[in-house]
Amino acid sequence: MNNVRLFSGWAIPAAGIILLCLGGMFAGAEDNAANDDDPFREIREQMVERHLAQAGGWGRDAIEDENVLNAIRTVKRHEFVPEQYRRQAYLDQPLPIGHGQTISQPFIVAYMTELLELEEDDVVFEVGAGSGYHAAVIAEIVDRVYTVEIVEPLAESSAERLERLGYDNVTVSHADGYHGWEEHAPFDAIVVTAAASHIPPPLVEQLKPEGRMIIPVGPPMQIQNLMLVEKDEEGRVSQRNVMPVRFVPLTRKDEE
Repeated sequence: MNNVRLFSGWAIPAAGIILLCLGGMFAGAEDNAANDDDPFREIREQMVERHLAQAGGWGRDAIEDENVLNAIRTVKRHEFVPEQYRRQAYLDQPLPIGHGQTISQPFIVAYMTELLELEEDDVVFEVGAGSGYHAAVIAEIVDRVYTVEIVEPLAESSAERLERLGYDNVTVSHADGYHGWEEHAPFDAIVVTAAASHIPPPLVEQLKPEGRMIIPVGPPMQIQNLMLVEKDEEGRVSQRNVMPVRFVPLTRKDEE
């Protein structure tokens, strides 16, 4: 990708930072809130159609996996951001969620999820629950999601939020994700939502044969590489760089 400007959980061309012009629609959605348990449904659908389901003017491919698109359509992103950012919840951009962390841009969430090639009976491990949004998206597609979050207040709030929203197939733990979650391994897929300096060997070990892992790798707050790691049926591991990105760094217990 050429001419790329990169943000936390974001990858877009510098020449076209285009936000959805939906201010009036957000106001209308809020006006209808009393009559609709999901007042942002239409806005969310437009975000999917304009920024995910078709190739963008930013040199990005369209998201083609209908299961992924339907998951993004279904998950109420406004529930996963702080109250002061709800009006921005369906802009295709990352947003702060506190404690120096962000909720990733919807396109990046969709793209990373699509690369995992998920099946409905899969068991997925996520490193970096954050507010719980990416886990909820994956949970719409697969049988079970195990996710860990090293920031304790975020782990607690994401667990409460996911339970409140009915995601009973997601289990959240306050833990260091570098070492995986051996109790529930091996996993059909692994997604890491913060940038590591290298691909953690324990995560590769806990990936099933024919499994996939997506992980940003690179130095903190600089250009990183979104890496796709694949394990074949014989257990051989390959990796390739799929996109330049910029994520918050993967935090370790000894770094807290």
